[in-house]
Amino acid sequence: MISTKNIVISESQVPSYWVFQYYLNIPEKLTGQDLKIKSIWNSAEKTPSMCLFVDRSKMQYAFKDFSSGKYGNKINLVQELFGLDYASAVEKMINDYNSYVKNGDAEEIEFNPQAKWELDSVVTRNWTQHDANFWLAYRIGKTMLEKYNVKAIEKYTMARNEDGAINKITIEGEGIYGYYDKHGMLYKIYQPYKKKHKFHKLFSHVQGLDQLEFNQPFLVICSSLKDAMCLKGFGYNLEVIAPDSENTIIKPEVIDLVKTKYKSIITLFDNDAAGKKAIDKYHELYGLNGTFLTLSKDVSDAVKEHGFEAVHQHLKPLLKQTLYK
Repeated sequence: MISTKNIVISESQVPSYWVFQYYLNIPEKLTGQDLKIKSIWNSAEKTPSMCLFVDRSKMQYAFKDFSSGKYGNKINLVQELFGLDYASAVEKMINDYNSYVKNGDAEEIEFNPQAKWELDSVVTRNWTQHDANFWLAYRIGKTMLEKYNVKAIEKYTMARNEDGAINKITIEGEGIYGYYDKHGMLYKIYQPYKKKHKFHKLFSHVQGLDQLEFNQPFLVICSSLKDAMCLKGFGYNLEVIAPDSENTIIKPEVIDLVKTKYKSIITLFDNDAAGKKAIDKYHELYGLNGTFLTLSKDVSDAVKEHGFEAVHQHLKPLLKQTLYK
């Protein structure tokens, strides 16, 4: 006789960890740890960009795929995987889980979300020639870095509570940079030479918002602060901001504010699937036109790879065309 002990009738009864393990064919058990895997929507991906993590507000697993721009909860995952509407995705998830249980495969997993690493301390340092070599490749100089509150970091320490014990880890070395807001609060750490964990986000911040002077007719929303600083260095009659990432949509109240300050606002995002999806999203939500540079993945990379003049010849007419649509 089949036990009905674990049979479920609602989506809330289906463990989120099971949904991700089952549909993504993950060999290890998800017990609350974060996990990064290769995007299931980008077979050519070399560096894993799909993040599985526990949404602390609901204590449920969620995902964010930086390659495709897809993100959401367990139901959104089923929707995306099978092209289903919400109700159909819920029905499939429940039926698949109950079939799994009836086959005798169900097992209880102790769900214990890991404590998050939090910033404990940071030590800044003076700029070096090594820093200059990195930033000047994108035509971003010390003056621009200081304008946008970017500082060189000597080391920083992260801490977390693990079963009552405070564990700490200190990261140091060349090529660590801190992004600060106008109040001197560190909101992001950038480590460009790391293959993993290039960015460590400490809190949400619209990058470049503190630096707006509202003295130019145009605003360009870029994909990153590095792109924004690079674009600003071209000397065009525009100002720049950037969300935390292309997959983070700037809040409506911010867009409503800047719409009253500029003649035209556009997006300039990356030349990849995530960037193009973000362009479409901003147009859908806010009616903003958008574009991308085809020379490279993004503006800053284009400057490094092709030089200022080559990028200028492509970028200026592209921006003009998009701004005056």
